Amino acid sequence: MLDYDFMQTAFEAGTVVAIVAGAVGYFLVLRNLAFAGHALSHVGFAGATGSVLLGVSPFWGLLAFTVMGGIGMGLLGDQLRGRDIAVGIMLSLSLGLGVLFLHLYTTYATQASSLLFGNVLGVSPENLRDMLVLGVLTLAFLTVIARPLIFATLEPELAAAKGVSLRLIAVLFLILVAVAVAEAVQVVGILLVFALMVGPAAAALRCTTRIKSGVALSAVLAVVETWAGIALAYVTDWPPTFWITLLSSAVYGLTFLPLLRLGTSAG
Repeated sequence: MLDYDFMQTAFEAGTVVAIVAGAVGYFLVLRNLAFAGHALSHVGFAGATGSVLLGVSPFWGLLAFTVMGGIGMGLLGDQLRGRDIAVGIMLSLSLGLGVLFLHLYTTYATQASSLLFGNVLGVSPENLRDMLVLGVLTLAFLTVIARPLIFATLEPELAAAKGVSLRLIAVLFLILVAVAVAEAVQVVGILLVFALMVGPAAAALRCTTRIKSGVALSAVLAVVETWAGIALAYVTDWPPTFWITLLSSAVYGLTFLPLLRLGTSAG
């Protein structure tokens, strides 16, 4: 399997994306913003298809729109939580705009399919380089804001009293989410971004309440599910996105078994 260059690139790209999605996704689930993260991927679809009309790479259009969407959601602060209707309307509008842009430029319908459902086997070495740079920067920035982010997530009233800007933390974090979503789309697509951004994180949260252990477990689960999904796709000739989502759901389901509940103390 690894004799093929495109398979090597797929595993490398999948590893980078899974680590970033697992780490960022843990805090996304911890902050109860999973649906908002999903909406960002749909915002990115409008950006990706719109950028094609301008002759720009779909990935950069996707990234730009998700970042702008993340900033907008972050400015809402705590008002974003529970605003399912507003987020859902924005999600639908973004998909509608994407469909319009495709209608205006149907030549790129194949690229749209890759954006919607993912195509990790089609990642080029150039894409991999960009993903690696963005991934390293995202993890580095997440490390920098981790302490105030945890404080603002677990004890928002106390954090605000201590001078922590909850709105600034929300904006910075959702920018990180936007970048992670843009990268995850390359592997699992816009419609199934939950598989990497939420599935491993939700499973990790059910296994341990320790922050460091949870982040590490979420990243490990995302990597293992991605590797296994790519390998199974090679063996069966079925889409890797299908296998990744199936494995993500199965692992989460297994966490309901009492024996897999690893820890209960916060840290």
